[in-house]
Amino acid sequence: MLEIKNLSGSIVDSDIQILEDFSLTVKEGEVHAIMGPNGTGKSTLAKIIMGHYLYKVTSGDILLDGESILHLSVDERAKKGLFLCMQDPTVIEGVSNSEFLRTARSTISSEKVNLYSFIKEMETGMKEVGLDSSMLHRSLNQGFSGGEKKKNEILQMKFLKPRIIILDELDSGLDVDSLKIVCKNIKNYMKENKKASLLIITHYPRILEYLKPDYVHILKDGKIQKSGDLSLAFEIEKTGYTGIKDVSHE
Repeated sequence: MLEIKNLSGSIVDSDIQILEDFSLTVKEGEVHAIMGPNGTGKSTLAKIIMGHYLYKVTSGDILLDGESILHLSVDERAKKGLFLCMQDPTVIEGVSNSEFLRTARSTISSEKVNLYSFIKEMETGMKEVGLDSSMLHRSLNQGFSGGEKKKNEILQMKFLKPRIIILDELDSGLDVDSLKIVCKNIKNYMKENKKASLLIITHYPRILEYLKPDYVHILKDGKIQKSGDLSLAFEIEKTGYTGIKDVSHE
């Protein structure tokens, strides 16, 4: 479904490679987690997949259903089903939550969205993710706490119905109760959309306990150095990344 082949990438106007010969295949319905020390390229990977303008691919390819997406803009990639839950969601003053989501959905589906039914659906969705209904008409993420911003990202996921969901440190800024709520919504979404795939970028195994990844990968020096199951995440928590003796790709 999503195949990243020998990808190398850097920041625009920089010759320093952040990702180097990175490869990963995510099939339909799979849950993958990427962990690694700070500065190893985890967030860079997420932004390059989405086509962020500040990052460039210097070699390799990203394939969706066997076709390269490198030539596609961010919105074109979103229309094909890619979704990024951002580490620090953007604040857009003057654009309400409801206006943003309604426009995004109609753009992706190419269909006119009925306002009344959409508002009712959104009220239900906000209740499910633990957001107050008053946020329906507030500017996007303006004055939201860190946890509220992350819940709002999951609300967007539920409405835009992506095929490939990238969570970039979703657990940062969330307390235990909020983390349970967002993970419950993600799990329900995955059950309802069995072909959807999940790529989790995180420092900590706590979120992985809830979302149960099929694979855990250690990113180091711009590429995957070791892969395993959930037990690998708990091993890292005990020993740290320096305690992982065998860092050869498995």
